[in-house]
Amino acid sequence: MTDKFIARHFDKSYLEHLYEKYNDRKFIHPDPLEFLYNYPDLKEREVAGIITSSLAYGQVKQILKSVSGILNIMGKKPSEFLKKTTLQELEAVFSGFKHRFTNGRELAVFLSNIGSILRKYGSLNCCFMKGYKKGNNIIYALLDFIRELRAGECDCYNSLVPLPTGKCAYKRLNLFLRWMVRKDNIDIGGWDSIPASELIIPLDIHMYRIAIEHNLTERKQADMTAAIQITDSFKKFCPKDPVKYDFALTRLGMKGHYSVCR
Repeated sequence: MTDKFIARHFDKSYLEHLYEKYNDRKFIHPDPLEFLYNYPDLKEREVAGIITSSLAYGQVKQILKSVSGILNIMGKKPSEFLKKTTLQELEAVFSGFKHRFTNGRELAVFLSNIGSILRKYGSLNCCFMKGYKKGNNIIYALLDFIRELRAGECDCYNSLVPLPTGKCAYKRLNLFLRWMVRKDNIDIGGWDSIPASELIIPLDIHMYRIAIEHNLTERKQADMTAAIQITDSFKKFCPKDPVKYDFALTRLGMKGHYSVCR
């Protein structure tokens, strides 16, 4: 049975079929997640992860180039690099950086704030868990985490870290959380204190189209409300891991097979 045929039948057996087929590292490239596989140490992996996910917008070729350039400069231990490097030094190192709407100044402030978090909390995980434990809610923790990442001043900071209003879908940050919380052939995990059931779908254009076609949301825009509705729909198929099928479904969407569902 081909994917084009079974794409008409959106049920658990179909989702499991896609998961078994696409949840394999041979399909990972050119997903930016592949950068995280180079960091076996959790503290280094989460730093690489937040940088990678925050730059995951625009053409994938440019994303890979931008992320690769940053990580190569920081070396095998990006957390140590950021903890000891000042904002002024970061501005000098990345003065010529440009990634769509993100310039060197914004990147330097962002990286400096990561360094400040590491010095203050010891790790990004400890920083995130501060908000999670306080609110016992992943959305509360996410918004609290954003406030930490947005500390300081930068006029165009929204290109890397959105405002903590709770309105947008926070696709890139939910993607980061998927990478850090889940663990299977694709997602590398490490943040074991957060259950996968708490995760929210990283809502991009591919997933939104799939959700609209299969009535997983009634929202007319891809915002946080839509992301939560879609996540709740997936919980009917997999309550303990609602974002389990995200990688497989977006791979299918990128291949254009969902055109048969219209």
